[in-house]
Amino acid sequence: MKGKKFVYLFNEGRADMKELLGGKGANLAEMTRIGLPVPHGFTITTEACNLYFQQGRQLSKELEKEIFENLEILERQTGKVFGDKRNPLLVSVRSGAVISMPGMMDTILNLGLNDDTIHGLIEGTNNPRFAWDCYRRFIQMFGEIVMKVHSYQFELILEEVKKDHGYKYDTELTAADLRDIVEMYKRLIRRETKNEFPQEPKEQLLMAIKAVFDSWDNQRARVYRKVHKIPDDLGTAVNIQSMVFGNMGNDSGTGVAFTRNPSTGEKALYGEFLVNAQGEDVVAGIRTPLPIKELEEKMPEIFDEFKKVCKILENHYRDMQDIEFTIEKGKLYLLQTRTGKRTASAAVKIAVEMVREGLISIQEAIMRVEPSQMEQLLHRRIDSGIKTEIIAKGLPASPGAASGKVVFDADEAEKMGQNGEKVILVRTETTPDDIHGIINSQGVLTSRGGMTSHAAVVARGMGKPCVCGCEELKIDMDKEELSTRGLLIKKGDIITIDGSTGNVIMGKVKMLDPDLSPEFQQLLQWADEIRHLGVRANADNPEDAARAREFGAQGIGLCRTEHMFMGPDRLPVVQEMILAETEEERKNALDKILPLQQGDFEGIFRAMEGLPVTIRLLDPPLHEFLPNIEELLVEITELKIRGNDPKKLEQKERLLKKVKNLSEFNPMLGHRGCRLGIVFPEIYEMQARAIFQAAAKLIIEGIEVIPEVMIPLVGHYEELRIMRELVEDTAEKVMKEMKIKIEYKVGTMIEIPRACVTAHEIAQYADFFSFGTNDLTQTTFGFSRDDAEGKFLHHYLSKKILAENPFVTLDQKGVGALIQTAVDLGRGTKPNLKVGICGEHGGDPGSIEFLNKSGLDYVSCSPFRVPIARLASAQAVLKK
Repeated sequence: MKGKKFVYLFNEGRADMKELLGGKGANLAEMTRIGLPVPHGFTITTEACNLYFQQGRQLSKELEKEIFENLEILERQTGKVFGDKRNPLLVSVRSGAVISMPGMMDTILNLGLNDDTIHGLIEGTNNPRFAWDCYRRFIQMFGEIVMKVHSYQFELILEEVKKDHGYKYDTELTAADLRDIVEMYKRLIRRETKNEFPQEPKEQLLMAIKAVFDSWDNQRARVYRKVHKIPDDLGTAVNIQSMVFGNMGNDSGTGVAFTRNPSTGEKALYGEFLVNAQGEDVVAGIRTPLPIKELEEKMPEIFDEFKKVCKILENHYRDMQDIEFTIEKGKLYLLQTRTGKRTASAAVKIAVEMVREGLISIQEAIMRVEPSQMEQLLHRRIDSGIKTEIIAKGLPASPGAASGKVVFDADEAEKMGQNGEKVILVRTETTPDDIHGIINSQGVLTSRGGMTSHAAVVARGMGKPCVCGCEELKIDMDKEELSTRGLLIKKGDIITIDGSTGNVIMGKVKMLDPDLSPEFQQLLQWADEIRHLGVRANADNPEDAARAREFGAQGIGLCRTEHMFMGPDRLPVVQEMILAETEEERKNALDKILPLQQGDFEGIFRAMEGLPVTIRLLDPPLHEFLPNIEELLVEITELKIRGNDPKKLEQKERLLKKVKNLSEFNPMLGHRGCRLGIVFPEIYEMQARAIFQAAAKLIIEGIEVIPEVMIPLVGHYEELRIMRELVEDTAEKVMKEMKIKIEYKVGTMIEIPRACVTAHEIAQYADFFSFGTNDLTQTTFGFSRDDAEGKFLHHYLSKKILAENPFVTLDQKGVGALIQTAVDLGRGTKPNLKVGICGEHGGDPGSIEFLNKSGLDYVSCSPFRVPIARLASAQAVLKK
């Protein structure tokens, strides 16, 4: 790689060099370019990071030479000398990935301090307390990040010294106290690592750069990338920047601010700052900062300048910005700007308002909102009409509400969450190492930290409720309990947090379904004008159908009739039908089921008036409606022991015999779907009659009904031909009996590979195809979904055999190729063949992009994913 440039001064870069300089480096360069007050510095590229890993985690001599050449330029720019005893240059070493990963990688401040340069800093600032505080912070950061000494060991020393002197706050420590702490920290490092704290500044710098590169591959960064689907090969840049100090007294400070509210999207400055502090104090959550509004009272001129800078940056980047700043002795410096992480509701509001403000186009607004984020907007909220027991109040850091068991340990939260338990992770403050616990929790509650702390930023990005800075909570991590307002809450107790108000509530509370905001409605309306794909919903009852219609569904793409067979009033009749020994007995039982199914269909047709409703005839094997074989054996044994009910014993033994007869070695590939209709045509005939009688009744009432009957699991055209004939015969009988004409369609669910490759034959008897991609994925891969996800699929994902879970995001090369084949062959036979998809892939944005290219007419998904599908379908058009 000789001759390749790996280091760029800030004045050599631009915003569009993000892939090379990382997000932070590119934005520092851009702010420098447009004349904003950015401390001088340079960026080591993401390419250097990838080369570092390729070379076995070693920095090449060429790269070291280039770093020190740029360091000399930085010395000239600042008028300070790195390692000089009288006028030392101190730098920060920060990570900066291409895609923002807040809190996941490491930062070191005040690098360049040692036992000699500390005296130059004291002399240059005439502030011994400030200088020793900087050295104390540097040793702690370097010791933790580079030398791998756990942070709590440094914190124990700090707390012990404060306790000995009766101090409450770090700011009460004197210069002498801090000098003593520095020595204690160095002894700690010597004891834990068997090495001295390095005194040579150039050695410190190279060690720090390597540590920041290494942090790209730390556990929390890998977990974050996996959750947010960020590629592992992007690498991180490293930014070396001359230090400015926010801890030089009451005319100094540090803060983080957003140009708009990242929780609500409101157009107002939102953020926090601390007087006499360094940047890590704000984001680490160790001190609870002040709202940015108070900066106006404490430093009015700085606040006015900062407001102007925020406006410049938002107009320049045409998006909400997340800005880090430091004030050093009354002068404002910008340390970072980046596109701000925001909740889904804020993303929607900001996108729509920026269109109205003329900052962005409608197309840009549609591309600005992440479809998968929109699920957050469909979260439930606390019913304000009910009485709740509020036990504490903190900062409303990430909206939404959640109930769960109190858990104090991130590892335990991960374990319980993965086992299906709902937990709330409670911490004094979270650190980036807690990310696995946050992922598996319903929400996060901390007693320290502000709206821009790690917990808040990460929870907002994941759409999880978060309450931060709840200082009235007294948390005892050792005993795993917290106390507040005279209450003691232990691990496992249930609480509710409301991230929209900051309230912490005792117990589980009633939640309400979401409302769609006017901005949300507007964005979806714009999306509807752009998208080509229709969007339907999977719904099995009138309530879900009505909800789907509210969310903009253009019909029902899948109504699973087997769900109508469940329930205490229906299951006994269904079991009677299954246990029937003769066709006549079976028909008698079916006659009892008929009016129940008809009532269900009437409700769904009514809710979807004027829109198509695709009804899948019975799909699962019959044994699923019968009791579990082990439970039956226990019951029979107990009846035999008691010996007082021979009639019931006979019934249970007869039932056991039927269950054994119906049980299959592989039910997924057994007697189900259209195979049931072939063997027991009276079942499908009853269902068809229920559909057409419901349709006829509503048509007579003047309601427009568009029924579509779907035959499941067809793999051979003869299956569909026979089943179509049965449906048509039944429809003719009902129309004749009720003297009414019903327009309807008959089609099939394509979920067997053979159906895809013989689609030209099947299309002869189909008015539509609907891909059941859940089963098509199972049959294509030869995976049983439940077994795969429970036993081996996570290994395939971790070893990168598969890039995505194929049951979540469509496998384009295998399943996708079969879909494309079926579309092409089917329309080759019948050019106007309607084609849709009704598997849950129909609500996955990544799958929708492929399905849009494949020429489908519509996608269908669960009601709550309908808005996601609407937006993703528009984005698919814009990407194409």
